[in-house]
Amino acid sequence: MMMSDKANSLCPADVTQGLQSHTLPKAGIIEPPCYGDGLIGLDPVGPRQQPIPSLTGRQLSLDDVEAVHVELRDLSITLDTSPSLMEPATYPDLIRNVLKPDVDIGSKKKTLLNCINASFKPGTLTAILGGSGSGKTTLLNTMADRVFSPRLSKTGLAAFNKSISINSIRHAYVMQQDVLLPTLTVRETLRYAADLRLPPPATDDQRARIVEEVILELGLKDCADTRIGNSQHRGCSGGEKRRTSIGVQLLANPSVLFLDEPTTGLDATSAYRLVQTLKDLSLKGRTIIATLHSPRSEIWDLLDNLILLSKGSLVYSGSTQGCIPWFSSLGYELPPFVNPAEFAVDHAAIDNRTPELEEESIARVRHLKVAWVERSQKITEPLPLESTQHDYATPNLLRRQHHAGLAHQIKVLTSRTFKVTYRDPLGMAGSILEVIFMAAITGYIFYNLGRDLPGIRSRQGALYISIALQGYLFLTFEIYRMSLDILAFDREKSEGCVTALPFILSRRIARLFTEDIPVPFLYSVFFYFLAGFEPDARKFFTFFAVLLLNHYISVTLATACIAAVRHFPGASLIANLAYTLQSLACGFFIQSNTIPIYVRWTKYITYSFYGFGSLCSNEFEGSFYDCPLEGGAENPACVQYTGRYILDNLGLPRHWISRPIIAMLGFVFLFILTSWIGLAFINVEMTIARSRTSGTDFSTGKEKMIQRPMQEARTIDVSLDKFALRLEKRSALGKPLPTKVILQPITTTFQAGMLNTIMGPSGSGKTSLLSAMAQRINNTIGTKYRSSGRLLFNGAVPSSSVIRSVVSYVCQDDDALLPSLTVRETLRFAAGLRLPSWMSTQEKYERAEEVLLNMGLKDCADNLIGSDIIKGISGGEKRRVSIAVQILTDPRVLLLDEPTSGLDAFTASSITGVLQGLANEGRTIILTIHQARSDLFRSFGNVLLLARGGSLIYSGLAGGMLEYFGTLHHHCPQHTNPADFALDLITVNLQEEQRETESRGRVRKLIESWSSVAESSQPVANILLPRLSMDGGGIRPSQILASEHRDSKSGGTNLKANEDGDDERGSQGRTDRAGSGRPSLIPTPNKTTLVRPAELGALVRKRASFRTAFPLLLRRATINLRRQPPLLLARTFQVIGLAIVLALFFAPLHHDYYSIQNRVGFVQEICAFYFVGMLQNVAIYPAEREVFYREDDDAVYSIEAFLATYTILEVPFEIVSCLVFGVLADFAVGFPRTAELYFVLVFCAFGIVSCGESLGIMFNTVFNHTGFAVNIVSILLSVAQVIAGLISIEMPRVFEIFNYLSPTKYAVAALARFSLDGVMFTCDAAQRLPDGHCTIETGKQVLQLYNLDVNGVTNLAALAGTVLVYRLVAWLLLRLVRTKENSIVKLRRQSEKNNAML
Repeated sequence: MMMSDKANSLCPADVTQGLQSHTLPKAGIIEPPCYGDGLIGLDPVGPRQQPIPSLTGRQLSLDDVEAVHVELRDLSITLDTSPSLMEPATYPDLIRNVLKPDVDIGSKKKTLLNCINASFKPGTLTAILGGSGSGKTTLLNTMADRVFSPRLSKTGLAAFNKSISINSIRHAYVMQQDVLLPTLTVRETLRYAADLRLPPPATDDQRARIVEEVILELGLKDCADTRIGNSQHRGCSGGEKRRTSIGVQLLANPSVLFLDEPTTGLDATSAYRLVQTLKDLSLKGRTIIATLHSPRSEIWDLLDNLILLSKGSLVYSGSTQGCIPWFSSLGYELPPFVNPAEFAVDHAAIDNRTPELEEESIARVRHLKVAWVERSQKITEPLPLESTQHDYATPNLLRRQHHAGLAHQIKVLTSRTFKVTYRDPLGMAGSILEVIFMAAITGYIFYNLGRDLPGIRSRQGALYISIALQGYLFLTFEIYRMSLDILAFDREKSEGCVTALPFILSRRIARLFTEDIPVPFLYSVFFYFLAGFEPDARKFFTFFAVLLLNHYISVTLATACIAAVRHFPGASLIANLAYTLQSLACGFFIQSNTIPIYVRWTKYITYSFYGFGSLCSNEFEGSFYDCPLEGGAENPACVQYTGRYILDNLGLPRHWISRPIIAMLGFVFLFILTSWIGLAFINVEMTIARSRTSGTDFSTGKEKMIQRPMQEARTIDVSLDKFALRLEKRSALGKPLPTKVILQPITTTFQAGMLNTIMGPSGSGKTSLLSAMAQRINNTIGTKYRSSGRLLFNGAVPSSSVIRSVVSYVCQDDDALLPSLTVRETLRFAAGLRLPSWMSTQEKYERAEEVLLNMGLKDCADNLIGSDIIKGISGGEKRRVSIAVQILTDPRVLLLDEPTSGLDAFTASSITGVLQGLANEGRTIILTIHQARSDLFRSFGNVLLLARGGSLIYSGLAGGMLEYFGTLHHHCPQHTNPADFALDLITVNLQEEQRETESRGRVRKLIESWSSVAESSQPVANILLPRLSMDGGGIRPSQILASEHRDSKSGGTNLKANEDGDDERGSQGRTDRAGSGRPSLIPTPNKTTLVRPAELGALVRKRASFRTAFPLLLRRATINLRRQPPLLLARTFQVIGLAIVLALFFAPLHHDYYSIQNRVGFVQEICAFYFVGMLQNVAIYPAEREVFYREDDDAVYSIEAFLATYTILEVPFEIVSCLVFGVLADFAVGFPRTAELYFVLVFCAFGIVSCGESLGIMFNTVFNHTGFAVNIVSILLSVAQVIAGLISIEMPRVFEIFNYLSPTKYAVAALARFSLDGVMFTCDAAQRLPDGHCTIETGKQVLQLYNLDVNGVTNLAALAGTVLVYRLVAWLLLRLVRTKENSIVKLRRQSEKNNAML
C-alpha cells in the first residue's frame, strides 16, 4: 500500500510555477503538474447568466450550438472524514475522542480525485471509465458544479472557454434517475419543457417544431403519445424514459451535456443506440461527457476521448484511438476478440483474488500512472488564468441562469399542473370524497346540536373540529402530494428554467376550481347545516370564508414543510409539531388567558387561535341559548347561556371576527413567503456522503468455490411448456381495460450445471418471466396476472411448496438486507433461520462461514451492509451477500434478476464467475441480463432470447445461437460481442422510419422462423450445419471452447478440461437431442443424477418453528435497532416530547372555574397519543415489513414469529416513555400525587400508543403505499378523537356503538374519573349564580356534564382488552394478506395441473 500511496503523489512540486500559470495540452488529454497537499480554492469570476440560443427568425434549431472547450487543471478533491457534531453517526468516535484524548481520531483525509487534467474539445464525445470507487461520478459532478460539502476541499479548476464559471455557458446534466411526471406523455413532457426552456421571443410553432425534432432525433416517435408511467401504472420502458430525460435537457440546446451512467439498466442494444444518439448530438458541435460502466465494443468505436481512472487518479486520458497503442507501448497487448473498454478497465483495476495478483495489479496500475505523468509533462504549455478563488463548502448562491418570466412560468406550470391533476382521478376524487365523507361523518356526530349546556360545549367542539381537524387532514394529504412533485421542481430549478414563486402560485391557480374552493365550500354546506348552527346567510358565508382561509393556510404550510426537508417523513413530523401547537394554543382545550405566561405568547403565532376565535365569535356573538329558568336573558341565573359569557370563558375578545380573518390572510402570505424562501434558497445539491475508510470492493475476485462433483448433486431441469402470461387491468371505476400480453407461449428447458440466460430488449418480459417462475407476481385489486401453460421440474408439475423449497430468487435490488447488520451477522442469522432444525448452532455458523468464504466475502465480513444513509459495503458486495443468503440452503434452482446491473465490468465479471461456480456444482442457474461482456458470453449455457412483447426468438445452447442465426443469413462480425449482436438483431430501431420498418420486418421474420422450428418439433441441432462454425469468418464456437479451456487452466471458475477437450467426467458429457453424437458445448450432469418426480416431495423445506425463529429474530431486530439512533429516537422521543409540550402548556393546574376547561382539555389531549403510536409505526414497520415479505416469500419463518418480535421490541420503549409521561403529567402538571393516578396516566398513554401502533400495522399491511396508509389512518384517528366523549358530548347512537371499538373512549373515561373525582372548584363573583354557588363546584358535576360518571376500573379493563384485540386484528390482517397471496399462487398451480390433465 506504500507503493500505492506514493503513486498518488506523483506530481511535480514546482509550486511557484504552478501558482503563476496552468498548462494546456497540445494534443489529447494530459496530466500536468499538481501541487502536493496545498488546498487552493476556486471561485467563479462572477455570476453570469447562461446565454440563450438564437431565437430570431427561423434559426431556433438543435444545430445552432455554441462551441465550448472544457479544460480541467490539477483538479483534486479531498474529503474530511473526521467525526462531526453535525452527523450523529460519528458520535461514538467523538465520545471516544473525549474519553481517550491521547488517541487521535481527529482529522482524517480521503482523496477522491488526484490531479485530474483533461481537455474536451467541441464536437466530441468523452467517456469516463473506471471500476467501483474510481471517482467517475465525483469527477462528473465536480465539473458540473453539483457537489458541495463543508467537509470538501478542492484544488485546481474546470475552465469553459477560458472562463472558470460553468454558468457562463449553456450546459445540462442528465441524472442517473429519471425524474419525470408519470401522467404526462412523452410529447407533453417535452412540450412543457420547451415552453419553460425556450421562452419568448420563441413562438409556439418554433417550440413545437423543435420538440418534434428532438422526438425524431432520439427515436421517441413510437412512444411519443405514451404516458411516462411509474411502478403503479406502466408506461414507457426504461430506455424510452432515459431518452426522454435526455430530450428534456436537449431542449435547452446545451453546449456541454453531462450524463451520469446513461446506459445503466438498459439492454445492450438500447445502450448502444443511446450512445449513438449522443454521438450524433456531439457532431453538431456539443461537448458531451458521460460516465459509463461497461460499454460494448461498438460504443468504444463511437467515443472520441477517454478518461480512465483508478482510485481517483488518472491512468490514461486522451483520444480513444490512442488508448490501445498507449497500453501496447507499455507492454500490455490487447488480445483478439476482447472488448477494448473491458481491457482498459480490467488493467486499471486492482485484482484482489490472491496476494500475488493483488501485488501484481498494484504494480501494474502504478506503472500506468507513472508513465502517464511522465508523458503529460512533455506536452504541456502554460495558460494564464484570471482568478483562482472559490469556496466549495457551500453551494454557489450567486449562480444565475436564464429562465422565462414570471407570467410565462405561471402560465406553463398552471397548464401542466392542471393536466397532471385531472389525469389523477383517484387523487382529485380523493380530496373531494374525503371532504364529503368527513363533513357527513362529523356533521352526523354533531347533528342538530342542542341549545343546552352540553349542546353549547358540543358547539365549541364542532367549531374546533371545523378549523383544526379538516385543516390537518388536508395538510397531511398535501404534504404527501408535494413530496412527489418536489422532485421535478428541484430538477427544473437546478436547470434554471423554473423559479420558486411561479411553482407555488401555479399549484394553487391550477387547483382553484378543482380543490381550493370546492373543498371548503362542500364541507361548509354539509357540516354547517347538519350541525344546526345559526341559520343566517351572513354567518354561513363568514364560516365559509374562515374555512377557505384555513384551507389555504394548510396547503401553504404543507409547501413550507416540504421546502424545509423535501421528504414526507420529515415534513409530516414538522406538520404534526405545528398541529400540536395549534391544538394547545387555540383556546379550546386550555382557556387562552390561563396558558402559562412563558408560552402564552404562542397563541398569537398560531393560526388556529384566530380561526377558532373567529368561528366562535361568528356563532356565539349576540346569541342566547335555551335557559331552563324563567326570565330569559334578563335572569342573572341564565348568564351562562349568553354568547358573551361563552366567549369570556373561552378568553376571546369581543367582536373577534374581522381581525382574525385579516390575521389568517396574513398567515397565508407568511407561509407563501416561507415556502418561497425555502424553495428558492435551500438548494438540493449533490453531496458526498461519509464513507468507510476504504472505498475498495474487498470481495471482488476472491471467490473460492469449493465445488463438489456434480455426480453427488441431485439436479433439476426446469422446463416451460407453452408458458404464457397476460395482464388484465381495470380502471378506477372497475371497467375492464384491454388485456396486455406480457409473454407469448414459451417452450424451453433450463438445464442444470450451466448458466441459463434470458436476454431481450426492454419490454420483452424477462423479469416477468423470472418472477412468474419464482411465484413472486402478486395480484392487486386493479391488476390480475393470468398464466397458462406448465412449469415443469424434470418433467413433473411441482407443487407450490416444492417450488418455494428448491427455488431461490435473487431480486435486482438488495432491499431484503438489513442495513445495520454486518455481512457475517447477516449470513449467520440467515443460516439460523433457513437451515434445518436438526443442525446445531455451531453447524449453522460453520455453513455460514463456508458460504462467506466461497462468495469471497471474508475481507468485508465485519462491515455493515449499509443503506442510503448508512454507508456500508459496495454494490458488488451487496449483490454477493444477497446471493449468499439464498444459497445457504443449497437450493437446486437459483433465479437471479439482473445480477450484474449497475456494476462495473470487473465486478460484473466476478459475479458471473460466482454463478458459474454454483452451476458447476449441479445447480440450475437462470438469470436475466442486460449488458453482457464478451468474455461473459463464453460462460453462458442455454440462452433464451425474447423480443419486445414477450415473443420467443431463440432457445438453445449459446454456442448454437450464432449458427442458428447464420442459417437465417444473419452473421456475427468477427470483432462483435455475440450477446450484443443478438440483442441488436432482435430490437426494433425507432430512430428513423426506414430503419424502423426494416427492423420490425426482421424481428417479425425471426419470430416466425422460430415458431416454425417449434411447431415442427425439430431440434435446432438438426437445422444447424454439422460443424458448429460460421461461414463468412464469424466467431466459431470452437474458439469459444478453446478460450474456456484456456480459462480453466489459468485457474478460472469454468469446468476443468482434460487433454482431449472433454470434462473430468469423461463420457458423461451430454449429447445433443438429435442423437448425432456431437457433444454439446458445455458439459452437464448425467441424467442419472436428475431428481426423479417421485423425489420432489422429499425436497419440501419447512419454515423455522416459532421456538427457533423468535429468539433469532429478536436478537437480529435488537442489533438493527440499536445501531440506528434515529429509530431509537422515533421510538422514545415522540411520547416524551408530547409530554413535555403538555406540561409546558397545562402546568400548573389550579382549582378555579377556568381550570375545569383546562383539566378536561388535558384529558382530551391524551387522545393525541393515538397519532404518536401511528407515527412510531410508520418510522419502523414499513422497512421491516419489506424484509419480512421477502423472507416469507422464501418460507423462512412464520407470521407469528415476525409479529411477536416486533411487539416485544416495541413494548419496552412504550412502557419507558409512558412512565416518563406519567411523571411529567402527575407531578409537573399538578394532578393529585398518588400512585393510583400515576399508573392510570401511564397505562392510558400506553394503551392508546399501542393501539396506534396496531392500527399502523393494519393499514401499512393492507396498503403498501405508506403515504396513502397514513392519510387513511389519520382520518380514523381524527374521528376517534372527536367521539371520545369530550368534544362531542351527545352523538347519534351509531357513533356511540362505534365508540366502543375505540381505545380513546375507555382512556378518556378512566382518566377523567380518576383525575376529577373528589376535586373542588372555586369561582369569582362574576361567575357565581344568584344563590351564591358556582356553576360547577365539584369534579363529579364535571363528570356528569360530560356523561363520564362511570366506573374507572371497568374502563381500564376495557382499554386493556382493546389493546389485545387491536394487536390480534393486526395479526389476522397480516395473515390474511400473506395467505391471500399464497392462495393465488396455489390457484395458479391448480390451474396448471388442470391444463396438464386436459
